Amino acid sequence: MREATGYTIQLYMADGTPDGLVIATQFGWTGQLTVCRQTTFDSLMRREDLDRPGVYILYGPDPEYPARMSAYIGEADSIRRRIPKSAVEFGFWELAVAITASDNSLAKGHVRYLEARLMEIALEAGRASLANTQQTRAENRFLPAPDKANMERFLVELKAILPVVGFDLLKPMRRAEKGQSTSVVSISGSQETPIFEIRHKSKVHAEAVEENGEIVVLKGSEALKNSSYRTNQYRSLKKLLVEKGVFQPSNTGSRYHFTQDYAFASPSAAAAIVLDSNRNGRLEWKMKGQKQTLHDWQSRSQPQTEAETAE
Repeated sequence: MREATGYTIQLYMADGTPDGLVIATQFGWTGQLTVCRQTTFDSLMRREDLDRPGVYILYGPDPEYPARMSAYIGEADSIRRRIPKSAVEFGFWELAVAITASDNSLAKGHVRYLEARLMEIALEAGRASLANTQQTRAENRFLPAPDKANMERFLVELKAILPVVGFDLLKPMRRAEKGQSTSVVSISGSQETPIFEIRHKSKVHAEAVEENGEIVVLKGSEALKNSSYRTNQYRSLKKLLVEKGVFQPSNTGSRYHFTQDYAFASPSAAAAIVLDSNRNGRLEWKMKGQKQTLHDWQSRSQPQTEAETAE
């Protein structure tokens, strides 16, 4: 397996504070990302370098399912003239990013192609709903072959930078493959990682793995359908999983089963979905066949300091 290569992303705090306008660039790449919050939108509008073609993304909690994110993806000849209308129309957003080229090399055809490809990638990733009413396929956005190749390369860098500035909508869901041992799996071709499980008195059983801070509940796991618990802040997300087909009713009628692997932002979100009540996921998830919790495993997996090593 090829070892991952590190890279540097430059973040410029344009207003002098982390909560202000942030400009993200990468050495050797002409792309530029200008990120703002609703409170700093006026600062974005004062940027004269946004009077150029580009694409933009509005990102925030889905109004129908607050535990899920939603996004609007747009393109414009001048982002500064176009984005205010979208910002008012799609009021759910908390973060906005304007994507341009520092050398002003993006033309109308380029940004229309990028817009369509961003929609396709976001839909395939399945992490956020799209507020766009019209979704044109990239194949319908004509570009000469050399330009298309350049835009695909542009997207490679863009997909690497967007999560760093708070936009996870393009990250693919993890896919787990069980190895020779029943207590470990391999995630997306990476090294093996332990399986964690929930075994509840209700007989519900679920398995998951931890990957980059997310909890991936594995296909075939179970979740309580209708418990007697009244406190569950993730009920809207559970409803969404049923609508998307991630859940299917089991033969018992009192449970769902996962039809596919599904990544949750936190272990507590995953545990709440499985047990249909608010839970501390770091304590509920335990290493398969053991009493060691996810919290214990994470604590022991942290690099030791020199003092701890000496002891």
